[in-house]
Amino acid sequence: MASQQLANVEGFLRGLQDRICTSVESIDGASRFREDAWTRPEGGGGRTRVLTGDGVFEQAGVGFSRVSGTRLPPSASAHRPEIAGRAWDAVGVSLVFHPRNPYVPTTHMNVRYFEAHEDGKDPVWWFGGGFDLTPFYPFDEDIVHWHTAAREACGVVGGDAYARYKRWCDEYFHLKHRGETRGVGGIFYDDLSEPGFDTCFGFMQAVGNGFLDAYLPIVDRRAGTEHGEREREFQLYRRGRYVEFNLVYDRGTLFGLQSGGRTESILMSLPPRVRFEYAYAPAPGSDEARLSDYLVPRDWLASNTG
Repeated sequence: MASQQLANVEGFLRGLQDRICTSVESIDGASRFREDAWTRPEGGGGRTRVLTGDGVFEQAGVGFSRVSGTRLPPSASAHRPEIAGRAWDAVGVSLVFHPRNPYVPTTHMNVRYFEAHEDGKDPVWWFGGGFDLTPFYPFDEDIVHWHTAAREACGVVGGDAYARYKRWCDEYFHLKHRGETRGVGGIFYDDLSEPGFDTCFGFMQAVGNGFLDAYLPIVDRRAGTEHGEREREFQLYRRGRYVEFNLVYDRGTLFGLQSGGRTESILMSLPPRVRFEYAYAPAPGSDEARLSDYLVPRDWLASNTG
């Protein structure tokens, strides 16, 4: 049976989806989200909201789901073999924004909560989530701002949380077959149940509420930057790496597909337009070649320890 804890998290996440969508519509200036409410035969459902059009965002997707099942899929119990096969509930908000202007970074955020149930025992619960940034034409001031916001969110749990979750993000969002990170990172955490529910839930709230403070100032700075066909083609090419990661490595994608989730909602993270080019290499010394220097882990706040 689902707990009161689950109900409290669900209430927060429904409100978070609403607040993020309202803010994105305001900054986009041209389009509004279309909502698909859906149900899942095995249990639960959600509401997937997607914005497309001619404004700032070529596509922005913000999904809320509350789903349940009778047996945890392998992707959810891989790190906790003792709970394999239990009934489960999961609730979360996940978003991916693909801006039109190549100078505005793509971004992703996810916050989620799981409970695994067995008759006669207390539920096993944990939180996961984080946010990361994927620029095509990076600016140091944007990345420092992004990581500063990430560090502030980690203040809820204190200690070395930012350093640990920043490192986890760099390691998780890594395309092993390319030898590069997906972007410039952020924070990522999973299987979080210590030091207790209230602190862990507070951290989820800090990450969810802090996302817009981290991202929207970057959009404000870059959305009006002039660009041409070269920048657009490079953006479409680099979006291909986003596709590669999501389809090969992403645990959320695997969980959704393995648990019988709604395919359209699971794959809304994919960009609306993308291109692949065999053995592409940017011209040496070009702005496009410069990106490779950013696709390795770096301590962005080393000189900003405030």
